[in-house]
Amino acid sequence: QVQLVESGGGLVQAGGSLRLSCAASGRTLSRFAAGWFRQTPGKEREFVAAITWSGTGTYYTDSVKGRFTISRDNAKNTVYLQMNSLKPEDTAVYYCATPSQPYMMGSYDYWGQGTQVTVSA
Repeated sequence: QVQLVESGGGLVQAGGSLRLSCAASGRTLSRFAAGWFRQTPGKEREFVAAITWSGTGTYYTDSVKGRFTISRDNAKNTVYLQMNSLKPEDTAVYYCATPSQPYMMGSYDYWGQGTQVTVSA
C-alpha cells in the first residue's frame, strides 16, 4: 500500500521560508513523477509544482515561479518543496501526490494527508 506523508508545514512570517517534505512508503518513488498541490477552505485544490520521475523536468504554477523549488532525493524516497519569499496568499494545506503509473505525469492517484502552511502578514 502506497503511503505519502508530508511534513514541514507551520507558521511563518511573510518573506520567510519553509521546506516541505513528502516521504513515501510502500513504493519506490524513483520511477514515479510527483507533484505538490494546495487547498484553502472553500476553494478547489490547485496545482503548485511537479517533477518528473528522473528529476530533469520541473513545472510550476505561475504564482510560485521563482519562489518555490521542487526536488527529489530518490535515495531517501522523498520529494521536497522549498518555499521562499512566502506570501499570505500561499497559506493553504499542501498535499503531495504521485501517479499510479510509472514514468507518467498527471493523473495523480495517491495523496498524502496534507500539511498546513500559514503565512502571516
